Amino acid sequence: MIESPKFEAVLDSNSRKTPVRLAFVTRRVSPHVKAKYEALVMTWPETLFRAAVAIELLALALVILALIWDAPLEGLADPMQTPNPAKAPWYFLGLQELLHYFPPVIAGVLIPAMVVIGLIVIPYFNINVEAEGLWLKNKTKRLRILGIVVGALTVVMLVLDVWAIVAPTLLVASLMFLAAASSPASPQRFRRWLVSKPLSFWIMTWFLIEASLLTVIGTFFRGAGWAWVWPWD
Repeated sequence: MIESPKFEAVLDSNSRKTPVRLAFVTRRVSPHVKAKYEALVMTWPETLFRAAVAIELLALALVILALIWDAPLEGLADPMQTPNPAKAPWYFLGLQELLHYFPPVIAGVLIPAMVVIGLIVIPYFNINVEAEGLWLKNKTKRLRILGIVVGALTVVMLVLDVWAIVAPTLLVASLMFLAAASSPASPQRFRRWLVSKPLSFWIMTWFLIEASLLTVIGTFFRGAGWAWVWPWD
């Protein structure tokens, strides 16, 4: 026979230490929890204090960098003498690099719109809320889907000669297949770490690698006429 929980009223300011369901906090004490080495911390003041310290350190680092190195500004704009190539700011170079491979409507409108719409729609779906490993359930079905998606995307990108997308796709896919072949009880720490990652981790990893690679190519490997050049040339 299961005993029903006992509800008692006591005077105590530590809700974690007191083994009861109800506690009264007097005016002379503040409600707090005495705990050490917890994974979670209180929003105020611990989290906000850490955020303030991080912001101050970042601002200080930016000021020091600005004092040591000048901004790479060019001369005044001259419509009679435009630079070749005319590069966008670094945060748009990924899109400018996509324009080299795809028509303007696809690279400048459809792809950015799909990314924005995806970020808006995904939170409204119940997609792996527990953030559990992708390969812990339905491994065979998910492997089949992954193979079809990666194969179709690779073939399309190879036909269009878009190696900047093929390389990150094959890299992330290889890690995903390695994770599928791993076990949560694997003796290797790296493989245990891989198998614990959810689908959102893999999608975001692919996106970040892809965006970084396109930006690096547009910054250092594109010359006159947007032709491929080596940085040392």
